[in-house]
Amino acid sequence: MANSTLTNELVFSKLKEKFGESLGEQQEPFGLLTVEVTSNEIHSVIEWLKNEPALNVNYLTLIGGIHYPENEGKELCVVYHLHSLIHNFRIRLKSFLPIENPTIATITDLYDGADWQERETFDFYGIIFEGHPNLVRILNEDSMNYFPMRKEYQLEDATREDKDDRFFGRD
Repeated sequence: MANSTLTNELVFSKLKEKFGESLGEQQEPFGLLTVEVTSNEIHSVIEWLKNEPALNVNYLTLIGGIHYPENEGKELCVVYHLHSLIHNFRIRLKSFLPIENPTIATITDLYDGADWQERETFDFYGIIFEGHPNLVRILNEDSMNYFPMRKEYQLEDATREDKDDRFFGRD
């Protein structure tokens, strides 16, 4: 049975009460509660959300990465989308990492579905999920020595002469 009293405000106040200083910025884009969590506490926060009977956030929808090259000391971000199927409640958690040491705890012990999603995030962004049972590339060639979704490379070859940018909305 869906719990209509489970609101963003209620969930955030419970999180703030339990984890306090481990939480950063809180937003609600398009009504989705989005909370920044320190990388050393992300596992504990997700575990608590899953096991807290009043919340029961029992489904992992997505793990992904983002590269913010201009955000010094917080260049990489791991994003978690979680869902309580029982209460029909969704939450997004973000945890920022320095590009020099992009390490965060795995949540494969909490959600089986985290396995391939963490591998994909590692494969494309180079984020290391500490404790992952098999953190190897999943889609890219094993011999690659870079992470293709990082914004470190040009999207196109600027020396190409066979294309006309006017046809792509560029002048």
